[in-house]
Amino acid sequence: MMTFALTLSAQMQAQNDGLDDIMAEMIAAKVHQVCIDTANLVVAYDYECRTQDADGKAVTDRMKLCLLVGRHCTRSFPYRKFRKEREWAEGKKQSAADFLQLSKREYMEGYDFFSDELPLLRAESFCFMPQVWTDYPEGQVTVRDAIPPSIYETQEKRKNIKWTLNDERLRVGEQGSGITQTVAGYQCKTAVCQLHGLKWTVRYAEDIPTTAGPWKLCGLPGLIVEAVSDDGIHRFTLTELQHATAPIFYETNAITVKTSEEKLIKNRNKTFGNRLYPKDSHYYIANLQSVDVVYDDEGSIINGTYVSNKAHVYMPLEKE
Repeated sequence: MMTFALTLSAQMQAQNDGLDDIMAEMIAAKVHQVCIDTANLVVAYDYECRTQDADGKAVTDRMKLCLLVGRHCTRSFPYRKFRKEREWAEGKKQSAADFLQLSKREYMEGYDFFSDELPLLRAESFCFMPQVWTDYPEGQVTVRDAIPPSIYETQEKRKNIKWTLNDERLRVGEQGSGITQTVAGYQCKTAVCQLHGLKWTVRYAEDIPTTAGPWKLCGLPGLIVEAVSDDGIHRFTLTELQHATAPIFYETNAITVKTSEEKLIKNRNKTFGNRLYPKDSHYYIANLQSVDVVYDDEGSIINGTYVSNKAHVYMPLEKE
């Protein structure tokens, strides 16, 4: 088992001297990572969500998603986490054990939390993207998601998505394909499905022999390279593909709450779908003093999850 302390606990105040005046300390809860498979395919997607800000202005939220495809399972999760795990493995960052012996200045040398990490955490906070392990355990899907301050995990039997295939062959980006971005060189077929209350139209490439895809979309005879919800709100677009090896980690920690998929979806939609949420994203948290909080001018990191002071209108990937 590999164990990393990846969650910072701090009361951060930016003084006139910038990073040198950040006060930080580690919390006791640590993220435990176990290598469960080795990926031979590393895929990056751009995820976009069309919504509104707290004042009703149209905005598009974006984040980068990583899909690791192994022999036995896949992992879909924020690309930020993949990059950080890779850097730790390559020794570009101090190990968790070393961190405990460092002063804040030594730890921050060569690494600017505000410019390197915080903008990505903010972007992810608007996108509500869970981590998804498909076929882990075998025949099941494991999901980790946060409704701050809690972190939830579900394990459910893998659903067989009922795909309707379109035999028309289209090159991604050609006129008539119905998408705006190109994925150069991949010939794609079209398929549609209903998943958790949304209808999806996807392009998949049979030349990439895997049934994998971003988030919970999978099960086609080729990699999903683009997926768009029919309401036009959600879009996944492949941006990079590497035939490279990488460990696939399963992670948990001391504050993980086990629940069912049905309860998690209902809880998430009830909490973030409340009309109060866009203007007061902390409205449902009773006691911030009892959890690990890192503050900045625009929001806070609560038990490792960023929460903006003013959120955007919640557009669920799962309505049911």
